This record gives sequence, structure tokens and C-alpha cells, in this order.
Amino acid sequence: MKTAAASLFVQITSNFTRSLGAAIGFILVSFWLLMAVIGPFISPYDANAFVSYDVFGPMSAEFPLGSDYLGRDILSRILHGTPYTIGVALIATVSACVAGVVSGLIAAANSGWVDATISRTQDALISIPSKMFALIMVASFGSSVPLLIATAAIAYMPGSFRIARSLAVNVMTLDFIQVARLRGESTPYIIFREVLPNMFRPVLTDFGLRFVFIVLLLSSMSFLGLGIQPPEADWGSLVRENILALGEGAPAVIAPAVAIATLTIGVNLLIDSLGVKPDQDKGH
Repeated sequence: MKTAAASLFVQITSNFTRSLGAAIGFILVSFWLLMAVIGPFISPYDANAFVSYDVFGPMSAEFPLGSDYLGRDILSRILHGTPYTIGVALIATVSACVAGVVSGLIAAANSGWVDATISRTQDALISIPSKMFALIMVASFGSSVPLLIATAAIAYMPGSFRIARSLAVNVMTLDFIQVARLRGESTPYIIFREVLPNMFRPVLTDFGLRFVFIVLLLSSMSFLGLGIQPPEADWGSLVRENILALGEGAPAVIAPAVAIATLTIGVNLLIDSLGVKPDQDKGH
């Protein structure tokens, strides 16, 4: 696993020197991850403080991204909302991918009723549209951060399972796996020391894609008023709160939408860099 991770890191850093898109993606993702950690501490105002008499005020030196429908500073609200947008999505993505990959490896290593039971359960879950599943969960249990994390993780776990199982089944047929079996290695050893390192890159790529999907799912739930609840806010709820300013082109509604766009574009650019080997860029 360490060798695969080190090789992938070398590939990514090599691609940064060759690919402008990979460098831009890395900068955008790094910036927003940093803001998720320090954003609330460097915001100029409290997220819920009424600091402007102007409703949907323009950008200015005092309010770099303008003010919202209640006269609150949009920059401060975006910075305070970043940990919710990124943190909740990241925890849900890690949960979905860990559960999906582990169950996929177990299914691939154990044919028969174990594989059939896990696969049919995941097929049943993947047949439910993610937004419909989220709406049902929120309508049944109410909106809360733990529920949003669990809902997103369950909704996107089956896709991670199917990719992991497909990759693991192919790796299981290779000669070095048969050699490991003949050596008498245990199933957990084969799964985590032999199979998983050889599917690390596509699993990491899938992780990035699922993160983007979950960010968009949670933002859409917040836009509908079913995500993060007041007085806290994530980027999706900031767009919903200030939607009346859309006709005026006020920064209060544009800024959080741009934040969502830059995060998802950055992650996609970073993911694309994983699929290009350093020597493939020499011909371009």
C-alpha cells in the first residue's frame, strides 16, 4: 500500500510540472481544504452578524463579496460554511468508499453465497436514485448533520462497491495471487496486501468522483431547505437564501455558486491528472 501511494504521489507531482490543469486543480482543492480548516477563524465578521444596512449590497473594500438579504457579510458566511460543505461531504465520501471497497474486496475473495448476498444487497440500494433516497430519509427522520452524512454514504456506497469488486475480481485472477494462495497466505492478507495496492489508483479516482457527487447532492438538499439548517449554512443554503438577488446579479448569490463550481472543477482537474502517466505528456 505504501509503495502504491508513494508511486501515485510521484506521478501526481510529475504531472503538475507538465499539466496546467493538474496544477490548477491542485491549487483550487488545496485552497478550499485550507479554508475548511481556518476559514471560520479568519473571517472578518461573525457569520450571523448584521453588519450592513444594504440588502444585497455590492462588493466593496469593507465587504469584498457584498452583503446578503439581511445585511450579513457574504465572505464571512462562505468561510463559515466551508467546513460544512467540505467536511460533511468528505466524511460521507470516506465512509461510502471504505464501506464499498471493503465489501467489494470481501465479495471478490469469497465466491458463492457471500458474494451473491453482498452483491444483491448493493444492487437493491443502487436502484434507488440518490436524491429520492435523501428526500425520503430527511422526510422520515428530519435534517441533521449525522443523518446527511449517513444518507450520502449509503446512497453512494453501492457505486464504490461495484467498481471495487470489478477491479478485485480481475486482480484475483493474476498469477501473483495464485502464488500467495499456494504460500498459504490468509484471505485478509491477500485482500489488503496483494489486491488493494494494485487497484489503489482507480479507487482513489473513484473517491474523487464520489466526493464531487456528494458535494452536489448535499448542496442541492440545502438549496431545497433540507440540508444544513439555520443558523448554520453551507454553500447550497447560501444560494437559496439569496436567490432573489439573481435578477440583480448581486454577488450574494453568485459568490457561493462560484465556490461550489471552483471546488468541483478543481477536484475533477485533479482526478484527470491521475489518469495520465508522466511519459504520456511528452508527445503533446
